[in-house]
Amino acid sequence: MSQPAHKPRLMVVSPFLDKRHGTERVVAEQIERLSGAYEIHLYSQRVEDVDLGNIVWHRVAALPGPHVFGYLWWLAANHVCRWRDRLFHGLVPDVIYSPGVNCMHADVIAVHIVFAEFREQIGKELNFRGNPIQSWPVLLHRRMYYRLCKFVERHAYRDNGVALAAVSEKTAQAIVKYCGRKAAVDVVYNGLDANRFNPCRRAELRASSRMTLGFPNDAFVVLLVGNDWKKKGLPCLLEAAGRLQYPRLRVLVAGHDTAAPYQETIRRLGMAGQVLFLPVRSDVEFYYAAADAYAGPSLDDSFALPPAEAMACGLPVITSRQNGGSAIIHHGVDGLILEDPCDVQTLSEWLARLAKDADWRRLLGDAAGRTAAQYTWERNTFQMQNLIERARLAHSTL
Repeated sequence: MSQPAHKPRLMVVSPFLDKRHGTERVVAEQIERLSGAYEIHLYSQRVEDVDLGNIVWHRVAALPGPHVFGYLWWLAANHVCRWRDRLFHGLVPDVIYSPGVNCMHADVIAVHIVFAEFREQIGKELNFRGNPIQSWPVLLHRRMYYRLCKFVERHAYRDNGVALAAVSEKTAQAIVKYCGRKAAVDVVYNGLDANRFNPCRRAELRASSRMTLGFPNDAFVVLLVGNDWKKKGLPCLLEAAGRLQYPRLRVLVAGHDTAAPYQETIRRLGMAGQVLFLPVRSDVEFYYAAADAYAGPSLDDSFALPPAEAMACGLPVITSRQNGGSAIIHHGVDGLILEDPCDVQTLSEWLARLAKDADWRRLLGDAAGRTAAQYTWERNTFQMQNLIERARLAHSTL
């Protein structure tokens, strides 16, 4: 009798995995689907919301401390754990996969952010001049952390023997510009869970979600989801909404951030009672069901998942060109793209038309749903598997 074929061994290295954070959620969705084709060994400090039935989790110890220390510890600790398992347990990987620069000598890296680009964007925030002296230790630490990340990613991404998958063309271009990459960079868009995010599911949840959240039947609800509301464009959204002077308008903001910095703006705009701040739910589709439109004029995003999820639910979506995910949108057909994420006037005009033109809302939303339906986790995983297989074959010929 012939022996069953040995599955290729895929080692995945990520500090933590869950389905509540962008990058970590992408990897979780991928390895759950890849576990049928590979013997997966996951090296991580924490794992939640992930089906580990066919995945071996190797817990890596975590130590408290500032980010610089934590990152250096993580790089050393996961390397030692993998070296130990190779030496004493014979766990030799066929491919090592890392989301970002989480280990040295990865074969495949999925790039969700380029720290050199991010450091340039926030440069003014890290200047000592203009900040109180009490904040200087924190600023110094952040500068050190980003410098370290820039050094490691430049070393990793310039290696043409490493296969890179960027989450958008925007990110791929940043890799070339800031890291000096010469070899090709694959673009693999994030996926969407079609069972959760679809127009039928939104219709099922709509009445109960609006009732639970206390929205009147005739309210026009605009949604924004994210964990950094400033970066997601909330200041622009509030200013645009305030210009409407539309009593039926409601702005629903969901995510892990603080509402305090925005309360004065809300009072100034006369929108008290029209803006609702809530934490992210595990069933985030509950919020999409309550909304009539999604507006996230991102200041910068490699590929923001919430606008794509909103599209999949059949919502008309407004985002900015600075969101790499805008590449899947055809402006004016299945969504609206702001060229300038701070263009309050245009955003206000689009919101006003969406609020008053139900036919336009429906046309944009229906087209958005058809577009987003193409971007499944199965498609994402298939593309990643092709990249992993290329890396495995290249590795085996060395």
